[in-house]
Amino acid sequence: MKAQQMVEHLITNVQYTNGRLTFTCGLPPEEANRSKQLMVYTNAQMPRGIVLEDLPASYAYPCLQAAIEQLMQELDTFDHHFETPGITEDHLGFGSMNYHEWLIWHSKHFTHHFNQFGLLKGE
Repeated sequence: MKAQQMVEHLITNVQYTNGRLTFTCGLPPEEANRSKQLMVYTNAQMPRGIVLEDLPASYAYPCLQAAIEQLMQELDTFDHHFETPGITEDHLGFGSMNYHEWLIWHSKHFTHHFNQFGLLKGE
């Protein structure tokens, strides 16, 4: 994964949490909740080397800086999206998640990728 691929991957993932893209969790609610409890409500981190999807064949944005700017806009939309009380968005493997749960998961997901690129001190 190259830097721009990582940023574009994060853009798409944030779009699923800010109302721009939607999907429904395909797991039974009990299984999704168990996964959410394990991955969101513990110190568990995403494992190194995990690959859950193929990378696109081409970039969606003309350059890394444009992709970073779009990611920042999507994160702003994410914050505004959850201003509506009681709103939730589905995670593919964890089911319905509220703003607080998404903040935790985004933090773990971003940390996972930032560590791949050595962007965090002490990691």
